[in-house]
Amino acid sequence: MHVALTGATGFLGLRLLRRLLDTHRSVTVLVHAGSGDALHRITRFFALTGAPEASLAELPGRLRVVETELERPRLGLSRRVFQELADGLGAIWHSAGSINLAGNLPELRRTNVEGTRHVLELAAAGRERPVVHHVSTAFVAGSRREGVAYEDELDDTYGFENAYERSKYEAEVLIHAWSREHRRPVVVLRPSILVTDLPPDPELPSHPFQVVERIMRDARSTADAGGRSRVRLVGRPDGRLNLMQVEHAAEVMVRLAGRTPSGGVDTYHVVHDRDVPVPTIATLLERLAELSIDLVADRPDDPSALEALVDCYPGLTTYLNHRRRFDDTRVRALFGSSAASDRVDLDYLWSGLVPTGPVPVGSPVPSGPVPGGPSPTTVLPSARHI
Repeated sequence: MHVALTGATGFLGLRLLRRLLDTHRSVTVLVHAGSGDALHRITRFFALTGAPEASLAELPGRLRVVETELERPRLGLSRRVFQELADGLGAIWHSAGSINLAGNLPELRRTNVEGTRHVLELAAAGRERPVVHHVSTAFVAGSRREGVAYEDELDDTYGFENAYERSKYEAEVLIHAWSREHRRPVVVLRPSILVTDLPPDPELPSHPFQVVERIMRDARSTADAGGRSRVRLVGRPDGRLNLMQVEHAAEVMVRLAGRTPSGGVDTYHVVHDRDVPVPTIATLLERLAELSIDLVADRPDDPSALEALVDCYPGLTTYLNHRRRFDDTRVRALFGSSAASDRVDLDYLWSGLVPTGPVPVGSPVPSGPVPGGPSPTTVLPSARHI
């Protein structure tokens, strides 16, 4: 069975590609037209992650690179090329998409919703009726910040924290409609926040927290704050976020793909078995951006210039108020304890952001009591993932 993968040069896509090449002789990678040398970026990733020279030499012969445009019908391909591509596939992995938390909804819909529509168009055209494996996000659960989010839930009752979440929700709604209309199976994979301890490299996709670091550093620079600035961020000291190692997420996803689908839409939460406390995230941001963070219950009435700038970025601090849990009973029922992940703690997160070893000690921890609640403390967790 031949398989195609969108988003193969992305943060998750590179790890999925490595796993897929473990079980498939060749893979077709559908890359964005004009985005540069995909084969070089893929080879660079494999080299940095320890692939032997023999494997690197084989890559050009095992990968077929097809330039596409997700936002256009037929992926921007001619009818002939589109049909030839569709007829040669037994499975399609759709990992490409925009994860811009500050993006506007029309832009995100073009990539995340229309892109999904056109991937489904490819699946519908294939004579082998390829199975679609769609990478969504656990955050289609939206703005509900408490309780348990279950895999079978898909509604917009609670609204969404940002346009990104809504666009991924709309893509899943589209998938359910397509599956019913065509009577075809789709596997929906919902990871939480994906992280790694692989040190950063300019030729590799950015770690999600690298983006946050740049935003906070830019805000600090624009506000012209000298020394170590103190920032009040709205967040719960008893909050938690689910952080999942991207390498482990890819492994679980490919294992799930090896199962026979039910015939409808099978949805799985690909998440860590333990959450990371919000104070740990705040401490990480302190070390990265050289700030002192106070977690507070409400947005300050007298924000500093720096606080006002940080607050301008949708999605930056929203998740510091979350306490909900993502249920992943299905994955654990299938794989048992082997589905559990290794620890994600401050040292792990630091390793994937700054190539200088263990996190330094001695920086201030998030402080400032939340009215009606305990004072935050730094907790080094036995952790879980966005």
